[in-house]
Amino acid sequence: MAGLAVARSALAGLPEPVIQTSVDTAPPLVPTSGPPYNPVVTLNGWTLPWRMNNGVKEFHLVAEPVVREVSPGFMVNMWGYNGQSPGPTIEVVEGDRVRIFVTNKLPEHTTVHWHGQRLPSGMDGVGGLTQRAIPVGKTYVYEFEARRPGTFMYHPHADEMVQMAMGMMGMWVTHPKAQHPHISAVDRDFCFLLNAFDVEPGSKTPKINTMTDFNIWCWNSRVFPAIDSLNVRLNDRVRIRIGNLTMTNHPIHLHGHEFLVTGTDGGPTPPSSRWYEVTTDVAVGQMRQIELIADEEGDWAMHCHKSHHTMNAMGHDVPTMIGVDHRGLVKKIQKVAPDYMLMGERGMADMGEMQMPIPDNTAPMMTGTGQFGPLEMGGMFTVFKVRKDQKPGDYKDPGPYKFPEGTVAYEWNGALPPAQRPAASRDAPPANAKAIKPTGKGMSH
Repeated sequence: MAGLAVARSALAGLPEPVIQTSVDTAPPLVPTSGPPYNPVVTLNGWTLPWRMNNGVKEFHLVAEPVVREVSPGFMVNMWGYNGQSPGPTIEVVEGDRVRIFVTNKLPEHTTVHWHGQRLPSGMDGVGGLTQRAIPVGKTYVYEFEARRPGTFMYHPHADEMVQMAMGMMGMWVTHPKAQHPHISAVDRDFCFLLNAFDVEPGSKTPKINTMTDFNIWCWNSRVFPAIDSLNVRLNDRVRIRIGNLTMTNHPIHLHGHEFLVTGTDGGPTPPSSRWYEVTTDVAVGQMRQIELIADEEGDWAMHCHKSHHTMNAMGHDVPTMIGVDHRGLVKKIQKVAPDYMLMGERGMADMGEMQMPIPDNTAPMMTGTGQFGPLEMGGMFTVFKVRKDQKPGDYKDPGPYKFPEGTVAYEWNGALPPAQRPAASRDAPPANAKAIKPTGKGMSH
């Protein structure tokens, strides 16, 4: 795999840990040993290689501090696995015997919980309950059979508030060993995790005690426009697996297409339970697997529909200035603070074009540019690109869509008819009417 380096290992008998530092979407890891399967592509991520040992698939995860480039020039101190946060995707086949070596290079103990898996209780990874926590510098072994197909996650169950807030998480995909009645063959299979951080502007380390006021909303620890696009061929059948390990739900919305929810962390959903959606809510600790036929060519937005989640470095204490008249005031302020810029008097769209000074190591609140100008987006946003000339198996970005003539919204230059307003009703209350709230005991709502 491009961008991978095999680290030297002094741990005799263990599979050598594979470390990845590239933030680009890696090509699918086609299996060369074990049962065959159609591999996934992890958005801005990669799949962990394995070795076969007497019929057992062996992986090596290294829990360690990492530095993640969340967007160009914006680096965040995180904890993760094998050089990145999130860690690499683990892909296996239903019925595989799996052995995962976990080496702890964190400054404190840890465990790994295999979220959604059916396995022996002692392999479930809950520190103190099902195992002793993995001490600093030690390696523990998890071994179990991948008993059912589906999309799962992994994350610590030790000092969870800190370790997950620092970015310790990853995805796990178990492919069916044979044709499954509820799992369709697809042309492209993507996966990514939803995660969030509270990083003070100008700083590099997340605030781990934050419960609600996160300001960096990510897909696989990247924010738009640094999230890669999902590039597919016209009429491809596409599967997208989305896991949520943030502190809130995320309604994920795709433009231009409808899709079916074909799986959860409980496994594939029966066809009789499915209906078409354009938005699906992915709650905390859940996974949603969606499928669609990419039969509408173009560039289509895909994003969380919570509007603050498509912004970066949100300031929660910034007052609303819409409608405030600043005429004559800006120049006076700039005499004292030359870098002062007017913000929010007519809405926030100007932020997409301004080059406002921001602290070092901070992502702009909204950014990104399309062929028609600023996108005014950040955070949990990317583009689903459908092209008729995208070759099978080609995941490269095809560039901006070439719109056929007459298919782009345009300015109307003709006359505008007068606005029609209904006459006021005689039953309407006078403009100065006041509502009087009932008082007294026994009043009901």
